[in-house]
Amino acid sequence: MAIRIHNFLGSLGWNLQKKFPQLSSDSYLKLQFLTRRRSQKAYIDYFFSKEEPPYPLIVNLETINRCNGSCAFCTANKYAEKRPYQRMEETLFYSIIDQLKDWGFSEHLTLYGNNEPWLDTRIVEFHEYCRKSLPNAFIFMSTNGLLLDIEKVKAITPFVNQLIINNYCLDMKLHDNVREIYEYVTAHPEEFRHVDILIQIRYAQAVLTNRAGSAPNKKNSSKIVTETCLMPYTDVFIFPDGRMGLCCCDNLESTTMADLKVTPLKEAWNSETYRMVRQAIRNGRSEYPFCKYCDFIDAGLRMDAVEDILKNSGTMRGARQSMFSK
Repeated sequence: MAIRIHNFLGSLGWNLQKKFPQLSSDSYLKLQFLTRRRSQKAYIDYFFSKEEPPYPLIVNLETINRCNGSCAFCTANKYAEKRPYQRMEETLFYSIIDQLKDWGFSEHLTLYGNNEPWLDTRIVEFHEYCRKSLPNAFIFMSTNGLLLDIEKVKAITPFVNQLIINNYCLDMKLHDNVREIYEYVTAHPEEFRHVDILIQIRYAQAVLTNRAGSAPNKKNSSKIVTETCLMPYTDVFIFPDGRMGLCCCDNLESTTMADLKVTPLKEAWNSETYRMVRQAIRNGRSEYPFCKYCDFIDAGLRMDAVEDILKNSGTMRGARQSMFSK
């Protein structure tokens, strides 16, 4: 597969984010909520129609809770970090992957959360184990690329379906090391024919969502968000200490759906806490305190998978092109 560069709406989108950050954020979210409302409701109805909860569509497994980035929209940036340092125990990691294997998991898996995966020196070894254990899963890595070089790209790409390099910057240009990677892969396409490499040029000072009130550059403690959210129905989010948090917006690791050190993964996905949250936000976020003011909506892999399921089940027809928001 070819390496690609994506810059949302090009210079127009960049200047909107830079000159009119609040307007850009609000307009984007209104559009996403409007266009995805029907799909979200249909999938939640589909979810509740099953005797057992359907598989999670994405498993986010964070092996280390640190980032070397300085993005203004994220509490996990190196200047705003407040979490106690955590690095996942290897026995716990392998146990989780083995449980996914036994569960027959074949959806999306990423060893990433609110962190930079390359800060974990075991990351290639971990991906190799995932690939061998879950041959039918779609494994992807999302990285800010600051620690990336050609050798690391060569090391990781045999074990992932997709490598996403988020090139956060202020000048709409590739970092030198990312430019070198782009040029090398372009010149040697045969080496990378089995992997999709996507470079996303991202504005580091962008105003995106408030992430349940944790985003440093976008606060909200009064405007209730009436829309529902798919993540409790689609995502497993695992902290390095083995707790399953509610979602990626829990940057401060304050929620616990279950503890995988004591509860098997499949059982945890249907825990009483999960069931309570799913019922509470089924028709909107106002009934659950953590979600009440959160305006996060992800328009990436999750929605693609949801619309595929709805289409195949006959619940809805057609699919829409997705855009990134995270």
